[in-house]
Amino acid sequence: MNAMEQILPYIPLPLRQKFAACDQEVLAKAEEIRFRNGMPIVIRDNKGDYFLHKDGGLTTDVKNSLCYQADWLLQMVMLLSESSFYAFEEELRRGYITLPGGHRAGLCGRAVLEGGRIRTLKDISSINLRIAHQVPLAAATLLPYLFKDRLCNTLIVSPPRAGKTTMLRDIAYQLSEGIIAEPLNVAIVDERSEIAAMRQGVPQLAIGSRSDVLDACPKAEGLMLLIRSMSPQVLICDEIGREEDALALQEAANAGIVVIASAHGADKEEIKARPVLGKLLAEKSFERIVTLSRRHGPGTIEAVWDADFNMIG
Repeated sequence: MNAMEQILPYIPLPLRQKFAACDQEVLAKAEEIRFRNGMPIVIRDNKGDYFLHKDGGLTTDVKNSLCYQADWLLQMVMLLSESSFYAFEEELRRGYITLPGGHRAGLCGRAVLEGGRIRTLKDISSINLRIAHQVPLAAATLLPYLFKDRLCNTLIVSPPRAGKTTMLRDIAYQLSEGIIAEPLNVAIVDERSEIAAMRQGVPQLAIGSRSDVLDACPKAEGLMLLIRSMSPQVLICDEIGREEDALALQEAANAGIVVIASAHGADKEEIKARPVLGKLLAEKSFERIVTLSRRHGPGTIEAVWDADFNMIG
């Protein structure tokens, strides 16, 4: 099934026909669909925003858009939770529900606290359907730069929505399947369930046949657990930045395990200025630093640097 066929069952029935009447080429490229109580329904792709027209189809004119109704929101929450908030309480605590195909529904509402931490969400007010797009061989151009005499410890840097998670996913797939070199055992710490999009223990996105996933686990704890339990040759994790992350990454490197990680940042100067990342870079913990952007679409490779920030690609 394509992405829209996978997510339509989670959209309230009165809206499904309206989405079916939309330009399917636009929907096929959609990155997210936002439903906010009493507000226009927004469909976003890499070029901008569209609105669901009140008569069906898409429009760029917000004055002709269809506003989302409270009863639709309640229906959608029931569909997403399969009519059981209790069963999905852990996912609701994290603020999202993973759907078949790797898509995910992010939720906002009233936080219910317990011991100063979010226990669950109530009175849901908005839902963001983030549509997963598997990009086969997304890292094909990048991977040759990540080898010297062996695979290098690598940091991938990009702003939000610029493709770093997609790049990590395909790196895991290609290394695991041995597409560019001998196949390697890959272990993924997927703290926010975005790399593999696990659902009931099954990855919804291709990560390769030699990849193991520790889902919904804090990175520092997860990295150490995987080192002890799975004997990985490569460790992959998304969005590092805390002191404990850095210590775990250094422990992995000391054990002879290649680390490939990502971090938020617009360019090398921005990550150098961040205390934890700046220290890792000063210590030359990463032999390759890659910067991505959306300049030609998500995953545009802006530069590849060595540990001394000499540009090599």
